[in-house]
Amino acid sequence: MKHKEVSHQHSNVFGNKTELYFAILCGIFLVIGFSIEKLSALPNWTALVSYIIAYFFGGYFITIEASKKIIKGGFDIDFLMIAAAAGAAYINSWAEGALLLFLFSLGHALEHYAMNKAKKSIEALNKLSPKTALIKKDGKLEEITINDLKIGDVVVVKPNTKIAADGVIITGSSSINQAPITGESIPVDKTYIKSTSSLPQFTEIDKKHVVYTGTINGDNSLEVLVLKLSKDSTVSRLIKMVSEVETQKSPTQRLTKKFEKWYVPLVIIVVFSLCFAYLIIDESFNTSLYRAITVLVAASPCALAISTPSAVLSGIARAAQKGVLIKGGKALEDLGEITTIAFDKTGTLTEGKPKLTHIIPVDNFDKEEFIRIVLEVESLSNHPLAKAIAKDIRVKYNIESQNKATDVNAIQGKGIQAQYNNDAVFIGNVKLMRDKGISIDETISSKMQNLLNLGQTVMLVAYKSEIIGLISVMDLPRKTAANTLKELKKIGIKHMVMLTGDHQNVGDAIANQIGLTEAKGNLLPEDKVTEIKALIKRYKKIAMVGDGVNDAPAMALSTVSVAMGAAGSDVALETADVALMSDKIENLPFLIGLSRKSKRTIKQNIFISLGVVVMLVPVTILGLTNIGLAVAFHEGSTIVVVLNALRLLRYKAA
Repeated sequence: MKHKEVSHQHSNVFGNKTELYFAILCGIFLVIGFSIEKLSALPNWTALVSYIIAYFFGGYFITIEASKKIIKGGFDIDFLMIAAAAGAAYINSWAEGALLLFLFSLGHALEHYAMNKAKKSIEALNKLSPKTALIKKDGKLEEITINDLKIGDVVVVKPNTKIAADGVIITGSSSINQAPITGESIPVDKTYIKSTSSLPQFTEIDKKHVVYTGTINGDNSLEVLVLKLSKDSTVSRLIKMVSEVETQKSPTQRLTKKFEKWYVPLVIIVVFSLCFAYLIIDESFNTSLYRAITVLVAASPCALAISTPSAVLSGIARAAQKGVLIKGGKALEDLGEITTIAFDKTGTLTEGKPKLTHIIPVDNFDKEEFIRIVLEVESLSNHPLAKAIAKDIRVKYNIESQNKATDVNAIQGKGIQAQYNNDAVFIGNVKLMRDKGISIDETISSKMQNLLNLGQTVMLVAYKSEIIGLISVMDLPRKTAANTLKELKKIGIKHMVMLTGDHQNVGDAIANQIGLTEAKGNLLPEDKVTEIKALIKRYKKIAMVGDGVNDAPAMALSTVSVAMGAAGSDVALETADVALMSDKIENLPFLIGLSRKSKRTIKQNIFISLGVVVMLVPVTILGLTNIGLAVAFHEGSTIVVVLNALRLLRYKAA
């Protein structure tokens, strides 16, 4: 089956589905004509009219495509199918010609319809960036479009709004949700840079001062110095990456083009030459012409044309029954060869939300009182981690806040402080404790380090100027992740790599828990692309499983991209070749098994269809068969191919 450019579409009477509806109408009039011819007492001309209408609908778009190629001096399978149908009509085999057109045009239409959906990914990416920015100019605020931003402008970012430019914070501190860009599961504390004189390159500035277009500000206002124009922003790079990769021709396209270059002209030359066989051998012109048309029908790649689409459609339909959307044959075929899978972490292998994992009092401090203090203080904070901790304490220990904490104050980049029973409480990192003159003994440091080594975010809790315990949070692995990876290993997936924007320790911890081969941390979107390129160079073909916008360029570059459904962004879903609609990662082993079965079926179908052509063409050239027998074998192979493909609808994972 041919693969067209992504931009190709027909939008006439029925919009983008016109080509598909025309193919269906061709089939309907084919059945009507055949029924009249074989089963009805109506005059023969009524069947002929029905066949002619079927020819019109089946050949309309194929003729348009063939004529475009002919104008440019080329011939392809479209031309051959039209010629074969015309030849069948000339020798009064209208039904056979209409069937050729129906089968070919149906596969043609379905492939175009599926491929045109890929363009939506770029439109979805554009929605990431805000359309306007609030800039500070001569002490006044002015709203302008982001395309009018200049390097050196100062953008004012209000609380809980999207950041309009890549730049560095010059005033204020806040927690930034970077998930749209880096995929980090936990918001990152950012603060202002002390001096903007002699700034290093953007990529070399300490990340705690840097913000990206499309990320979401927390509860505090910021002023950001613009360091990149809109066209050079991180979001713009994502759009460019996805666009460039999606417009590249697939290996299947290139292979089809090579096949067409020699097969179609060869058939045309052979058929044309056979028309003049009467000049060499003792027979009439009509006999030579009949033989030539018979060869044309025998050589038309009808079974070959339907062999891949029929298997692909059956495979896609079977996947849909399991809640898996596969966007076309290339993805289905390529998945059958995959032995390496790259995974995003957040929302793919993990739940995507920080969870309270440990609450540990020290020095015999009463556990109930410790839990109460943490709940009272964290309940008053708007920080995402504080909200997660308070929520989990309420659920796990079945207690509610009694509003005993007061004067809660966030200390940017360190933690929070509050008053509880008229004494100070501090919850935060080591730096906060040291700033407040609170000592940390070796036992507490050791416990903290053990949790950090497990990839957890750890906070110390101090009350009455002493450490009374520690708490930790972590984005936990999905419950089904470990078993899914075991199943993938059983079916031959040899390499499973995690790519994440989180710290390397976090990646290593998750990898050890669920059985990954390798983990790569601290990755921005462009870093993930670099890693994907390296994996492709090493293993040739890889699949990428992700759920966020930040995964879009890496997913687009991978051989096959798989998006998690419910948790996935619109961009990831549109960019991906495969979407797990039910958000069940445990469907991956079934998906890969189905893809391998589909690939085997495609190979069988191609062997059958080419085998019949190779057998039938010499026999027809030698005049050892008639048009009826040639069509019977030819269409018989098509039926066998379709029936073989339909077996995929009953596929069950081993």
